[in-house]
Amino acid sequence: MKKRVAAVCGAATMVAGMLAAAPAAAAPPLSVQHAALTWKDCGTKNYPKLQCSSVRVPLDHDRPGGEQITLALSRVRHTAKTSQGPLLVNPGGPGGSGLTLAGFVAHELPKSVAARYDVVGFDPRGVGKSKPALNCRPKHFATVRPPSVPSTPAIERADLDRAQAFAKACTTKYADVLPYFDTVSTVRDMDEIRAALGAQQLNYFGYSYGTYLGAVYAKLYPQRVRRLVLDSIVDPGGVWYDDNLGQDHAFNARHQAFLAWVARHDATYKLGKDPARVEAEWYAMRDAVQKKPAGRTVGAAELEDTFLPGGYFNGYWPYLAEAFAAYVKDKDPAPLVAAYKKLGAVDASGDNGYSVYTAVQCRDARWPRNWNQWRDDNWQAAEKAPFSTWNNAWYNAPCAFWPTSPLDPPDVSNDDLPPALLFQATDDGATPYEGGVAVHRELRGSSLVVERGGENHGISLSGNACVDRYLADYLRTGKVPRGGGEADATCKKRPDPKPLTKKGAAGPPPSRGVRLHGLMGFRG
Repeated sequence: MKKRVAAVCGAATMVAGMLAAAPAAAAPPLSVQHAALTWKDCGTKNYPKLQCSSVRVPLDHDRPGGEQITLALSRVRHTAKTSQGPLLVNPGGPGGSGLTLAGFVAHELPKSVAARYDVVGFDPRGVGKSKPALNCRPKHFATVRPPSVPSTPAIERADLDRAQAFAKACTTKYADVLPYFDTVSTVRDMDEIRAALGAQQLNYFGYSYGTYLGAVYAKLYPQRVRRLVLDSIVDPGGVWYDDNLGQDHAFNARHQAFLAWVARHDATYKLGKDPARVEAEWYAMRDAVQKKPAGRTVGAAELEDTFLPGGYFNGYWPYLAEAFAAYVKDKDPAPLVAAYKKLGAVDASGDNGYSVYTAVQCRDARWPRNWNQWRDDNWQAAEKAPFSTWNNAWYNAPCAFWPTSPLDPPDVSNDDLPPALLFQATDDGATPYEGGVAVHRELRGSSLVVERGGENHGISLSGNACVDRYLADYLRTGKVPRGGGEADATCKKRPDPKPLTKKGAAGPPPSRGVRLHGLMGFRG
């Protein structure tokens, strides 16, 4: 379940079966011997110290001498005299590029902490600059798509045809490699990266889907984990169909919080002081653009794409509210189109990200193959969570027709780790709070830091000094807070945003740091 958001910032069958049955220490052996990595400067304006390299890994880790693929790497080197080793980082997905994240994390950590680590990013298999990079069906999300809500058989058929066409395109182009795109294969790649870096142990810091990568890595290789940070945590018990349905309710709650914020600022937006009235205006807007797309670009599905990022990061609310008010009060579609192009529209990297997203999630777990079950479950969810349920369903619908056989998700429970540090906001839409609590219970000795009332996805290195202090202390010393109970420590949420001081002053919102992939995919 994954959708576009900009934020601080979604193996073979035998392998998965072994993972569930074997003891945690029974890690798969290294599959290849790696030559020393060659690093070249690849700095950007924002992150001038970035270096880039690549590593070859087996497509099929059970056949180490077979076909090899290439993973793209990035790093910011440590500058202190002594190093605490590599800190591998991942922004989520599946399908998220992590090359820029290395620069972001190294820049945002306190200098004294960052100086002790080689912060390493990577494009997972199939992603971005790794080779091969998947792109099943370019411009799959080109506007204007059929409406998400299947209010007529014709609309449902149109959306089903799109989902089937995407699955067929992936099969046609990538039939030979699709069986090797899954979480366990990516985790085994991560250990190949560790070996190529010459490290006996790995420090790891993952957001969103990256938390699932971290938990599975820790299960396969507990003795190779030095420090483990998981922020905005996937519930491993719902991978992936149930997690999507649960997320629908969480995003609906975030959308209602946005509408209530608009109502509180009625003096600015003049859409009503009652959140119910503002909500009615929003759904009336969706009906209107379904009949006549705004700027011939934003239909009902694109409107949902545009407003969903507000469920990841409330810093977008002022811009979304301005676009909303301009369309409703001023009959001006231009700000809405601009917001869509900034936040909702897919680009080439989004096509790639979605292709990897489907390849991994559809292979990772057992999805219903009977569309009647999808229909019944999503109509039931939409009764209470109408905002994005059907949009999310169609995003994942190719999994109903996916060509590869499913794997069984691994059991991530773990008694063999050093203390891990977990972060979770109570009102996170992309990875609901219950996932953080569940993983806290699964990882013995872990510590959970909770942002009470926090609404955003990805809460560390995003401006909350309390959260960032716990992160820095852990990376510096390895020590975690011990408070007992459901949460070991709590932090207050950051204040809600305020309306822009001048209408349209800043235009569409800038990206905040790097793209953080939640479970819902990028439209990208």
